[in-house]
Amino acid sequence: MRIEESRKDFPITNDLIYLDSAATSLTPIQVVNEMNDYDLRYRANIGRGVHRLSVVATERYKNAHDKIKTFIGGDGGTLAVTKNTTEAIGMVAGGIRWESGDRVVATVLEHHSNFLPWLRLREYGVKIDIVRPDSDGYLNPDSFESVISDKTRLAAITHASNVLGNITPVKEIADICHQHDALLLVDGAQSVPHIPVDVSDIGCDYFSFSGHKMLGPTGTGGLWMRRPDLKPLHIGGGSIESATAENFTAASGEEKYEAGTPPVGGTIGLGRAVDYLNDIGMDTIRRHEERLTGRIIDGLSAIDHVKIVGPYFDERRIGVVSFVMDGMHPHEVAHILDEASAIMVRSGEHCCMPLMQHLGLESGTVRVSTYLYNNPEEVDMLTATIEEISRKVS
Repeated sequence: MRIEESRKDFPITNDLIYLDSAATSLTPIQVVNEMNDYDLRYRANIGRGVHRLSVVATERYKNAHDKIKTFIGGDGGTLAVTKNTTEAIGMVAGGIRWESGDRVVATVLEHHSNFLPWLRLREYGVKIDIVRPDSDGYLNPDSFESVISDKTRLAAITHASNVLGNITPVKEIADICHQHDALLLVDGAQSVPHIPVDVSDIGCDYFSFSGHKMLGPTGTGGLWMRRPDLKPLHIGGGSIESATAENFTAASGEEKYEAGTPPVGGTIGLGRAVDYLNDIGMDTIRRHEERLTGRIIDGLSAIDHVKIVGPYFDERRIGVVSFVMDGMHPHEVAHILDEASAIMVRSGEHCCMPLMQHLGLESGTVRVSTYLYNNPEEVDMLTATIEEISRKVS
């Protein structure tokens, strides 16, 4: 598939310019059709029935499950289906048997979903060490070296910032963690949709991601585990091998983390989204977004009253660009972009209040985020509209 041809699969792009994929991506027709096919032709629960619909649903769910795991390079580990990254991270926070005096390392780059669960552990005597990035949002592995100790149980870090777009050195941080027998959780919500990911190469212990940011439906995602060593948060149907009136035996592998009915149709749809991304190629998608990102940064940098927040263009970033405008609230800018040119962007704190405080941005930023269905003409319309807004500010 040629990336230039993909826009036809996203009908909404005919009506507006969608630059908010860091929040939720659009979904192609092929994924919608795949989910409709499940609901209309073989809708049934999985793993519990022997009739033909259940057999078909179970086979297609498991096939999708395997495709998703392979997509992130996780064939050697365990993948539990979740409803999003937040739930996946919560499974780690709730599944480790913490002891008073344990330490967790986190960063102010994190989305609230990968920050607040660790703060809450302080109720159990767990101490939190916080690493702060430089002015461009980059994290130096030496910063982790200085805070990780033999008391550190876990480090939690984003793979790519949802505000600044910079890619963090997770592989180097994994090495540091393992030198101290500490575990590493990587939040891959922003990386998996946009760059090639191989969890086995990263060396992390846990990796979380969301389906709704990678062309899939909402209510889908995953937690990959190098070893299935977490205590399951839920127990029930589908998660046990056997049960008596006195006791039960949990299932082995991923089943023990998927109690109850999972998002069957959604997971099958996410598997189709993985097929779509593979048909184009993640290297192709990354190169496409690099070109768009460079064009955005060049265009915004030339406009008066506009300040880009975070790093300028280099190879260590994804297609997320944040900026502020003198004398205007980010929400005001986003509203004008919508009303004037049908451009959809995100504004505010992006669920990253500690980072905004670190950067001194009381009202947050305007965030532009690209994906495979965006094109240079849309980027040019964005910069032209921002330039027009800038002239009115002056």
